[in-house]
Amino acid sequence: MTSDDAAHGQHLDGLRVVEVASFVAGPLATLSLAQLGAEVIRIDPLGGAADQTRWPLAPGGRSLYWAGLNQQKRSVALNLRSPEGRELALALATAPGEQAGIVVTNAVRGEWISYRAMAALRPDLIHARLLGLPDGSPAVDYTVNAAIGFPRITGPGPGPVNHVLPAWDLLAGMNLALAVLVAERTRRATGAGESIEVSLYDVALSVSAHLGYLAEAALDPAGRPPGGNHYFGGFGRDFETTDGRVMVVLPSHRQWLAFVDVLGVADRLTALEKITGADLSTDSGRHEQREAIARNVAPWFAARTSAQVLGELSAAGVVASEYRRFTDVVADQGLLGVGNPVVEFVEEPSIGRIPAAGTPIRWGSRERAAVGSSQLLGADTGPVLSELLGLGQAELGGLAERGVIEL
Repeated sequence: MTSDDAAHGQHLDGLRVVEVASFVAGPLATLSLAQLGAEVIRIDPLGGAADQTRWPLAPGGRSLYWAGLNQQKRSVALNLRSPEGRELALALATAPGEQAGIVVTNAVRGEWISYRAMAALRPDLIHARLLGLPDGSPAVDYTVNAAIGFPRITGPGPGPVNHVLPAWDLLAGMNLALAVLVAERTRRATGAGESIEVSLYDVALSVSAHLGYLAEAALDPAGRPPGGNHYFGGFGRDFETTDGRVMVVLPSHRQWLAFVDVLGVADRLTALEKITGADLSTDSGRHEQREAIARNVAPWFAARTSAQVLGELSAAGVVASEYRRFTDVVADQGLLGVGNPVVEFVEEPSIGRIPAAGTPIRWGSRERAAVGSSQLLGADTGPVLSELLGLGQAELGGLAERGVIEL
């Protein structure tokens, strides 16, 4: 492995996971396990899967996206179009070991990679599969997001607005990792394997129900209109300063009172209540009058720099943040930038020195493991086949001659 996880006694030491997945959710699930100490072996086709050249790219052409999602994993490349390459992949996935026999994949086609085929070789196999739609039909984060309805309430309107964060991929990846750990815990108790499926759509649907979006729609067929940058159900929005823009959110009445006090606008807002009949002591009253409140407080922001605004609001306990760019985060050596212990600079093969993240989980009982880099595609093919399947140099050479692997 490329990190010092074992030396730090990570929680998942000894767990071995074989990944045959691409893009976000599957690789993120296994990355999360790797950062907690699991050995993750990612199997790609020769030349790489479709995400091998996914943007953003380093100046030399290597995918920063791929490198970021495949840190601390071992990389094996096989000719998965050939029967011999598939047999090797199956052998790795079902190799013996008390904490092995765990597969994470987003492949929906091909009997060879199915739970049934693998469980025939290892009955206690844990097979976790990421789907787009629950029936196995293809879907990606953008299309699932559109199907659920979030773009229709995002932005100022009237048209839908997509956001760039792949939220359903990320949540699906975390659910997939959680499911693997639950299945592994069950297997230790019962000896039984498990077939797991998590779909992007089911994740989006469940979250939409948990947060009340579906219930709201059922009770109000008119539906929620787009809200722009306003905080829904209370008062909060963005304001322009002399040198930038800040976002302010007031999730409690205490913060509202502090906000009014810092800005010195109590008289103006009392007058607003008298004119409109609104009760600004309530979340609903503040939300209904959000535009009028914003007009009354915007001059205070416009007369100050972002630093002044944040300094005064922070001192009063009001939640606010400047709108920053990723370049600002990289340049910031403090808590909110790359000086945060979650992020370290690592030497990434064929890319150079870049910021990389370890697990965001902070344990009080043990030292944080070092952040590891990714491997070049197929860099571990020979060692992994030797270690897990016992293949010698002559056998590896024969596989290379037949185009099954590249050495």
